[in-house]
Amino acid sequence: MALSAGTRFGPHEITALLGVGGMGEVYRARDTNLNRDVAIKVLLPALANDPDRLVRFSREAQVLASLNHPNIAHIHGLEEADGVRALVMELVEGPTLAERLAKGAIPIDEALAIAKQIAQALEAAHEQEIVHRDLKPANIKLRGDGTVKVLDFGLAKAIDRSGGSGREAMNSPTLSMHATMQGTILGTAAYMSPEQARGLPVDRRTDIWAFGCVVYEMLSGTQAFASESLSDTVAAVLRSEPDWRALPAGTPDRIRVLLKRCLEKESRQRLHDVADARIEIEDDEADATPAAASPRETRVNPVTWVVLSLVSGAVLASVVWWVGTRPSRATPAAIHLSLTLANRAASFVHMNASRELAISPDGQKIVYVAEYNGKRQLFLRALGDSEGKLIEGTDGALAVFFSPDSEWIGFGTGSALQKAALSGGSPVTICNLSGTGFYGGDWSADNTIVFVPDYNAGLWTVSANGGTPQPLLKTDVEKDRVSYSDPQTLPGGRGVLFTLASGVPSPQTIRTSLSSIWAEEIPGS
Repeated sequence: MALSAGTRFGPHEITALLGVGGMGEVYRARDTNLNRDVAIKVLLPALANDPDRLVRFSREAQVLASLNHPNIAHIHGLEEADGVRALVMELVEGPTLAERLAKGAIPIDEALAIAKQIAQALEAAHEQEIVHRDLKPANIKLRGDGTVKVLDFGLAKAIDRSGGSGREAMNSPTLSMHATMQGTILGTAAYMSPEQARGLPVDRRTDIWAFGCVVYEMLSGTQAFASESLSDTVAAVLRSEPDWRALPAGTPDRIRVLLKRCLEKESRQRLHDVADARIEIEDDEADATPAAASPRETRVNPVTWVVLSLVSGAVLASVVWWVGTRPSRATPAAIHLSLTLANRAASFVHMNASRELAISPDGQKIVYVAEYNGKRQLFLRALGDSEGKLIEGTDGALAVFFSPDSEWIGFGTGSALQKAALSGGSPVTICNLSGTGFYGGDWSADNTIVFVPDYNAGLWTVSANGGTPQPLLKTDVEKDRVSYSDPQTLPGGRGVLFTLASGVPSPQTIRTSLSSIWAEEIPGS
């Protein structure tokens, strides 16, 4: 239903047609009661004439109206006049991000400033359990004062016949309302998550996927999953990777890693919380050259010097083993590394470098356990940094090890085996443990973790994706009094190298009773 200028719609006077959106015509109007300009979206007959969908839409609109955030276009209410239903919204002046991107890529600093505000909008909505479901450049407005406004929050769920289950037209108002507009369909499909494309239930991780697509496009000037047809676009979403070479050379490494975590096709492996993305974007200091630590910050007590000596030996042994086992190539340049504790981190905890310090397989990162604020916690240090940075959520860590791709760490706390993505996000529990200690673990190339959950507990295995631990090698605690520790999966996954100790579980025994190193074949290898 087209409305001409001057038409009255309740207390609103239509002044101009702004365009056609996924839900119907969009008009500029004047609220004569409050003397302000607003945007009015007149609902299409397919929605307005369907009682069930209209009831659901009204209910969702009430929830969305509760969102009050400077980066979210506010919903003022629903209006009806002469049998026509309309949504009254905040009028946001300025171009859409899609219109801005039509001119090409956006400079890195400007793109990250926009990305930060989009992340803030998503964070505020997700805290109220509201998922956008249709985030794309056309739903993002850029005001002249630099403020970013995200439009149409949650409306995909509001108009979905299935109530937001994910099975109705891939959860997009554009797809469901304008199925005949091929260009518009493609513009939406390019930002759909793999679970949306499959018609599966969706959650906030769908918004994180779309956020990654939008940020990638701002930096590169091209869509992450663009194609010439709907089927090819959906196929690219499900099977293809973005062209990471299209990102500008000056893109910070932390942003490259962030985009890869946002665009993981398996939602369980994807970044889970957009707040972590926002924090990563804000971390400008990560791009700067670290300043030298002050003498006071790097002062180490005599006991810690002993610990550092032990650690240095462990690091040296690891480097020697790595050099001795890698394929013969040209001699690499020497790397000199001095490891200092993070500021205010008192010391390594149990003086066991083999478990409390891990070097990433790519040789670029170190993670270690240290006391901080009275708690055992993990710290991450890249080779280019002067000191380690606290990894949040790792309280009580007893041992640490890397995933084969150097993107994750696994660690034990005694009560649980957990993993954490180095790109950010809260740690994920792989399995619960019933012990009080943790004596090492290793993450093999087939995504299996071999670990020792407690003294005298034997060797166990579990999938890195989670599951029920399975025993690999058990002992009779009362009879054998034997402990296994520090497992390492052998190349090819055919066996496990581990340390064998005997005696009672006292610190003296653990230090003096190491008898030999054993290898256990993994069944089925």
